[in-house]
Amino acid sequence: MNDHRISRRSFLAAAGIAGAAAALTACGGAASSTAASVASSAAASSQAAQSVELIVFAAASLTETLTAIGETYSAKNPGVTFRFNFDSSGTLKTQIQEGADCDLFISAGQKQMDQLDIIASADVNKDRLDFVDSDTRVDLLENKVVLCVPEGSDKGIDSFDALAEHLKAQDILFCMGNSDVPVGQYTQKILACYDLDEEALAAAGVITYGSNVKEVTTQITEASVDAGVVYCTDAFSAGLTPVDEATKEMCGQVIYPAAVLKAAPNAEAAKEFLAYLQTDRAATVFEGVGFSAV
Repeated sequence: MNDHRISRRSFLAAAGIAGAAAALTACGGAASSTAASVASSAAASSQAAQSVELIVFAAASLTETLTAIGETYSAKNPGVTFRFNFDSSGTLKTQIQEGADCDLFISAGQKQMDQLDIIASADVNKDRLDFVDSDTRVDLLENKVVLCVPEGSDKGIDSFDALAEHLKAQDILFCMGNSDVPVGQYTQKILACYDLDEEALAAAGVITYGSNVKEVTTQITEASVDAGVVYCTDAFSAGLTPVDEATKEMCGQVIYPAAVLKAAPNAEAAKEFLAYLQTDRAATVFEGVGFSAV
C-alpha cells in the first residue's frame, strides 16, 4: 500500500515541474508573439522608409512624357510616387528660389538652371544663388523649335520666311511665349534674325503672349491666333503639324538641363530617378514625341 501512495513531497515536486513546464510554455508563446510583433513593426518601418514622394519641377513641355515615365517608374519601384509641378521654367525657377520643396528640376533652357547654379557665370547667376547640386547636373534632352498654324489655315504661312513677311505687313495675329519663358526667348532670337521689332509689333497688336508653351499651343489649336512658335514635342502632343523648323543658327540649340537640388527632401531617390531618365527605356518614350538625346 505504501508503494502506491504519493507522498506530499513527491506531489509538490511533480506540481513544481508541471508548473515550470507550463511557465516555460507560456514564456515561449509570449516570446514568439513578441518576436512576431517586432518583425511586423520592422517590416512596416522598412516599408515606410522605402516609401517616398519625389517632387519634380519640370518644364511644361515635358508634361505628357514625364507623367508617363513616372507611372512606369512607380510600377517598377513600389513605394515611389511623384508630385509633378509643370510650368514655365522661369516660374519654376522663381518658386525654387522662394523656398518651394523640390527634389529634381528639369528646365527647358540653360538660363533658368544657371540662375540657380553657383558655378554658373556671374553674368547669368547675378544673385549668386546656390540651389543646384552641380555634381548631378546633366544636359538631359534636346528639343526643336517649330512654327505651327491652326488646322485649315488659309493665311499662307508655310515657313518662317512667310511668317516674317506677314509680321512686317502686320496682317496676322502671332502668338509667342513670354520673355521669361524659354520658348519665348528662342522666339525672340528668331524675330531678331529677321530684324523684326518685337515691341513695335506687340504695340501694334500683332503679337499676343502665353505664360508657357502649353498656352501658346492652346491658342494655335483653338485658332485664336494665325500662327505660333512652340516645341515640336508640344506640336506632337496637340496633334499639330509644324510648317517649319527653326535652325540652330536662328535660335541656338534647345537643351533641357536637369539637376537634383541641394535642399532636396529626397536627394538619393531623386538621383536614382535622374539616372533612370538617362536610360534607353526612358529615351524611347522621349524620342516617341520628338525629343532627342544631347
